[in-house]
Amino acid sequence: MSTVTTTDNVEIYFKDWGPKDARPIVFHHGWPLSSDEWDAQILYFLSKGYRVVAHDRRGHGRSAQVDHGHDMDHYAADAFAVTEALDLKNAVHIGHSTGGGEVARYVARHGQPAGRVAKAVLVAAVPPLMMKTDANPEGLPRDVFDGFRQALAASRAQFFRDVPAGPFYGFNRDGVKMQEGVVQNWWRQGMMGGANAHFDGIKAFSETDQTEDLQAISVPTLVMHGEDDQIVPIVASAYKAVKLLQNGSLKTYPGLSHGMLTVNADILNADLLAFIES
Repeated sequence: MSTVTTTDNVEIYFKDWGPKDARPIVFHHGWPLSSDEWDAQILYFLSKGYRVVAHDRRGHGRSAQVDHGHDMDHYAADAFAVTEALDLKNAVHIGHSTGGGEVARYVARHGQPAGRVAKAVLVAAVPPLMMKTDANPEGLPRDVFDGFRQALAASRAQFFRDVPAGPFYGFNRDGVKMQEGVVQNWWRQGMMGGANAHFDGIKAFSETDQTEDLQAISVPTLVMHGEDDQIVPIVASAYKAVKLLQNGSLKTYPGLSHGMLTVNADILNADLLAFIES
């Protein structure tokens, strides 16, 4: 497997496909998945002649199941280790959900200062802050995330079945047909990772305030969000994020779910390509 070793000695698995002299697109996956989450986008952009790169976050997928560093700072630093090892320049970084938080921190603290990033996309992303606070009343109450932790600790395998079969893809909505293969693939990706990484990751994606990250980003940034996202509330994320960005634009999708990049890939891919080539 292709891996890079971080400064704290963690092996990070990555894919690097397509012409090495083509413009790179770097994909950052959501919790608790892996780079396989981006299959539909990776195949699409390969067909368009791009170089596509995607890594598994530490503790997720095929990366090392370590007991430390499951926080946004390490997530971003690990992504930087991959981009440095591959010497990626003029790259477009695209992140989904927790991966969107990873992109925001990577671009603000690593990508822009190193001159390696040209554009960014936040898809159903967690920034600026998911959890409800006095300053963020639109967020979700802490007990929601405590419930995630309790369900994961009680039976990770069952929890990782219930999430995709229900709210993640909107399969719990009337008239929406269940796609069993999609549910099983979500479960497969989740169960490849480490339980501790997934448990600690709940704090990372729910409690990390990324207001300053968003404010620091100056490259063109597209914020994409489904209006029926049951996982990351659009009012606490996308609507706020685009106002904090220096050069941001917002595109919302009526009726689409948190997992729209998979079940509505045809729509998302076309819009991603239009932004990248604009």
